Amino acid sequence: MRWVLALAIVVFGSLPGRGEPIRYPATRRVEHVDVYHGVKVADPYRWLEEDIRTSKPVAEWVAAQNQVTQAYLASIPQRESIKRRLVELWDYAQYSSPFKKGGRYFYLKNDGLQNQAVLYVMDSLDGPARVLLDPNTWSKDGTIALAGLSVSDDGKHLAYGRAEAGSDWTNWHVLEIDSGRVLPDELRWTKFTDASWTKDGKGFFYSRYEQPKKGEEFQTLNFNNQVYYHRLGTPQSDDVLVYYRPEHPEWFYAAEVTEDGRYLVITIGVGTDDKYRVAVKDLAEPLAMPADLIDRFEHDFTLVGNDGPVLFFRTDLDAPRRRVIAIDLRKPQRAHWKEILPQAEETLQRVSLVGDLFIASYLKDVKPLVKMFAMDGKFVREVQFPGIGSAVGFGGRRADRETFYAFSSFATPPSIYHYDLVTGRSRLLRRAEVKFNPDDYEVHQVFYPSKDGTRVPMFLAHKKGISRDGSNPTLLYGYGGFNISITPGFSVGRLAWMEMGGVYAVPNLRGGGEYGEAWHKAGTKLQKQNVFDDFIAAAQWLIANRYTRPDKLAIQGGSNGGLLVGAVMTQRPDLFGACLPAVGVMDMLRFHKFTEGRLWVDDYGSSDDPREFKALLAYSPYHNIKPGTKYPATLVTTADTDDRVVPGHSFKFAAALQAAQAGDAPTLIRITSRAGHGAGKPTMKRIEETADELAFLVKNLHMRVEPPRPAK
Repeated sequence: MRWVLALAIVVFGSLPGRGEPIRYPATRRVEHVDVYHGVKVADPYRWLEEDIRTSKPVAEWVAAQNQVTQAYLASIPQRESIKRRLVELWDYAQYSSPFKKGGRYFYLKNDGLQNQAVLYVMDSLDGPARVLLDPNTWSKDGTIALAGLSVSDDGKHLAYGRAEAGSDWTNWHVLEIDSGRVLPDELRWTKFTDASWTKDGKGFFYSRYEQPKKGEEFQTLNFNNQVYYHRLGTPQSDDVLVYYRPEHPEWFYAAEVTEDGRYLVITIGVGTDDKYRVAVKDLAEPLAMPADLIDRFEHDFTLVGNDGPVLFFRTDLDAPRRRVIAIDLRKPQRAHWKEILPQAEETLQRVSLVGDLFIASYLKDVKPLVKMFAMDGKFVREVQFPGIGSAVGFGGRRADRETFYAFSSFATPPSIYHYDLVTGRSRLLRRAEVKFNPDDYEVHQVFYPSKDGTRVPMFLAHKKGISRDGSNPTLLYGYGGFNISITPGFSVGRLAWMEMGGVYAVPNLRGGGEYGEAWHKAGTKLQKQNVFDDFIAAAQWLIANRYTRPDKLAIQGGSNGGLLVGAVMTQRPDLFGACLPAVGVMDMLRFHKFTEGRLWVDDYGSSDDPREFKALLAYSPYHNIKPGTKYPATLVTTADTDDRVVPGHSFKFAAALQAAQAGDAPTLIRITSRAGHGAGKPTMKRIEETADELAFLVKNLHMRVEPPRPAK
């Protein structure tokens, strides 16, 4: 029997309005069993892990699944009107906060429906802008994206990264800013690196991997990261190796030149936890080797800036909510370290050193709190914000007397501000003009108890005046991992959902960074179930407080959030009406065998460890799908070029779900072509995907949605 081309007639649902059964592609099962610590674990869809680029059976399976999914979505009557409204909402000028380098100002702008944002440069803040880089000219389908940029101190050159089809692999190039000429320099096989220029502007430091074997570029584990120096005008083969520890192939590096150009600070990581070693090279001494400053992976040491030989670091050493310390390279012993900003009640997220001020961004119950301090740690002032939302930016250099930031919320499009560091005044530069009325919506925060009594915050956003009668379609979004804080931000998709009458809810689950390292660790490894309990408790609170009911409640999450959705829908399939797991980590026993997955053991643990294996198997979405269960309507989404969470996770999960489904709710998978984990996805692909997800919810939550009226 052929692997995937034959169609099995299995009735799990009906095409809307037609009464026809959904016919899912037949997915071949194999008799594959792995043994973990004496426990046999079946993996009947192991073959779906193969790379779609090299495996014809997997490519055929993907094509067949997409055909079924697109037919289902196309038959939903509201889909086209939803898409039209998304296009209308999306069509507004979108700006990034400017940054200043070499006496010039740089910013990104998307006119609205451009597939990629365009990089502009200005010689003065109020002067004319000219296009410096337009990624929309790099490919016809908009799938080659700008993936990093770095301007030399003299403002003459721009190093920039290009990523194709959403891959994490990035090729770096160099452009002359005055002439717009692209130099022949090209650096390949880089991931997650910046380009840090030397003070003379003749070259920059970066990190790269060895070239993978042909055919393994998007699946194989990444080892042997190395720091190099690239001199302009020379081939990559001539780049100078600066730092590499071959006895530790699992280490990876970020190299940064201090603002005064004197030191190269190499931050060394080994996983996703903020636990770093630090090495420092004196660039004034040509023969100096990088010397260890921090020689253990025990705590966060993130470089903030320097004052000559004194380096400032954000750290969680003796401070689970973080503080700022100073280390003098002339007296680097721990006994001489000085505390500059002590740990506060709030969680310290980011720190920058701009205009001889420490700009410290905290979270106070997941709301932004930005304070400024003199270099001796004395409080100067606090920045005021207009309500619940997110504030990002505040970058710059010690000589600057200005900085920039953006503020947004669920119902507040981004506004860009100029901040005068001398007077402490914010000046509005740009406000996004989106075709809706923000006054029609409200955003508020509640707190609810989790299963073990832990108090968890949650943001709610919806139209003003909704009825608390349990009938509101509600979309519950979550993440809960990797010390990442989820704060209120603007999204056209969220706005469209609320415009259709939906409630949008975002709980701040354990595993995130909202309340410091203790909150993070409470949702990792053997404690990961706490994250799922927090999410389930959020759903129960929404139901108990009559915002919604199970058949009107949908859940959504991506990446680690996709794992979250997969775990809770297999644990409590009765609690939800629809599920949207995106690019999720679904096989918790094998995630560490692909690309960057080995780094995630800091949060998840590893099936190689007997105790952690037991915990992982208990919630692994793929392994906890039970035949004969009525699962909620599910639309799994992934992309064929995702080389962070390889699409095999979603493929296997969807195949198992379709085979196990005992109810009539659809269990579909949507696979985007020439796209990756999410970064760099063209605007039109984002609109199409969002329209499909919202249409799926409208159908399966039985929403009555009137066609949207054109905005005036």
